[in-house]
Amino acid sequence: MKDFLKIVLASALGFVIANILFSIIAMIFIFGAMGSLMGSLSTGEKFILQDNTVLNLRLNGPITERTPEEDPFTALMESNRPLPMGLNDIVSAIRKAKNNDKIKGVYIDSRTLSASMATLAEIRHELESFKESGKFVVAYADTYTQGGYYLASVADKVAINPQGTLDLHGLASIPTFYKDALDKLGIEMQIFKVGTYKSAVEPFTQNEMSEANREQVSSYLNDVWSFLRSDLAEARSITIADIDLLVNSLPAVQSTDFLLSSNLVDTLLYETEMKNYLRSLLDIDEDAKISSATVADMKSVTTKTVKKTDNTIALLYAYGNIVSGTGSSNIQDKYMVDQIEKLRKDKEIKAVVFRINSGGGSAYASEQIWKAISDLKNEKPVVVSMGDLAASGGYYIACNGDKIVAQPTTLTGSIGIFGVIPNFQGTTKKLGISTDEVKTNDYSDFGNLTRPFNEREKEMMQAMIERGYDLFLTRCAEGRGIPKDSMALYAEGRVWTGNQAKEIGLVDELGGIEKAIEIAAEMANLGKSYVVFEYPKLRSKFEELVNPQKEELAARTMKEYLGESYEMFMLLKDIKEQDYIQARIPYELNIY
Repeated sequence: MKDFLKIVLASALGFVIANILFSIIAMIFIFGAMGSLMGSLSTGEKFILQDNTVLNLRLNGPITERTPEEDPFTALMESNRPLPMGLNDIVSAIRKAKNNDKIKGVYIDSRTLSASMATLAEIRHELESFKESGKFVVAYADTYTQGGYYLASVADKVAINPQGTLDLHGLASIPTFYKDALDKLGIEMQIFKVGTYKSAVEPFTQNEMSEANREQVSSYLNDVWSFLRSDLAEARSITIADIDLLVNSLPAVQSTDFLLSSNLVDTLLYETEMKNYLRSLLDIDEDAKISSATVADMKSVTTKTVKKTDNTIALLYAYGNIVSGTGSSNIQDKYMVDQIEKLRKDKEIKAVVFRINSGGGSAYASEQIWKAISDLKNEKPVVVSMGDLAASGGYYIACNGDKIVAQPTTLTGSIGIFGVIPNFQGTTKKLGISTDEVKTNDYSDFGNLTRPFNEREKEMMQAMIERGYDLFLTRCAEGRGIPKDSMALYAEGRVWTGNQAKEIGLVDELGGIEKAIEIAAEMANLGKSYVVFEYPKLRSKFEELVNPQKEELAARTMKEYLGESYEMFMLLKDIKEQDYIQARIPYELNIY
């Protein structure tokens, strides 16, 4: 019974995975029978950009760093829910639209998009850059989410359905706690950690936030809000104080006349009227068809052919949980190290921009990636670009970069580690299950999940966590050139915004991917004559299906079916696989 937890979790995981694999096998059979159909589907008409076209920036669903290449398999595989959109594709579409004379403007159609503020800031910056071309930017929605309105606010004209709503409520963090539920199940989570602010374990041990965690969450939420509020105030010609007054009136429950009089929107229009307004901007007849291009359409719009040269900058993406493994889903250490090694050996690549969007994960895997970045850094410049998150293990793999660039609203830092070892003794008693043991040495049964640790075992576990924390602290201090005792003041597991991190030296510059690329080019003395290629190469879902590394497709499929529960599922998977030592922020930040 020593492996009781592993058996329970393995059974649960096995049931889910078996169903997923069954679906995959069925799909393989279908594809075998439909090969000719797939061939015909994949050779559909290519999008041709017309004169006098509008870029339809329809944002509906989650926005991630990148998405797999589209193919007919994707359409058959996915449900009716909105497909994720890649930030890289959105940015690329806006840039192409800016420089293409056939596109006259951008129509922001922000629906139920889901993205963190740092991602939205990246898109908003591109829209501001687009406006420098002199082309128009307009926005329309029946209902604006807060993130959607943040993007729409940059438009020349913001329109809303006369019966619509606009959600602008500020920011809140609403964590969930499981202590009482675990107590009822007889599960004791044995916690070992370093860091006053290391709050990832609190949901298992408390019923409310600790004062230290409340302090840090309040600090970074208010800092993020200050940037969002400032951008809105500037875009809408409203004072910062008035923005807060408007938010406190809860615009979502106010009439559209209130939105209009408060200057949150410019006009009230039905969609047919909005289309007529677009026709007037395009100078076409009232009944004429509006030529539009989506983000997906813009992928096929070619620009000047770019080939890999002796002056190439690699943009290496790392997003998701940091775990041990060889696949490309999440940040799997062996796969990522292999990618970094290829870039190190490639003589045509003169610099690397390491794009990180991760709340961390395995401390061991983080150390492996840190070492690979150290070796890469010895041969060519490495500039880190932080996305929504580069915290805990995400900061571990970032701290050794030559330069670190983050958005003001990025969440980073969280320098600390913890271990979680569940004790199921109470559960076995509730189930009427008993265990016994015979052992040859004092600690032969170390890690037995059906009994609590004894005092000596607790001391040894805590000592191991403290050694890991000391190493983490050393890596950060040496990587950032900050004395270790000073770095300790900014550690303790505390989360900082990118803006706060710059003030204390954890970050060098504020900006997005483009800023990081410019710094990398300057460090490599490339001037303006360089090209950028993205790594690792993206595969379509069909390629993932026929690829030997089937776990990548399984991971994507589980994420599709489990949705928001995927992260907690991965936590259970980590416990099952005994990857107990974690350098990460909470699995769910629950920021609204």
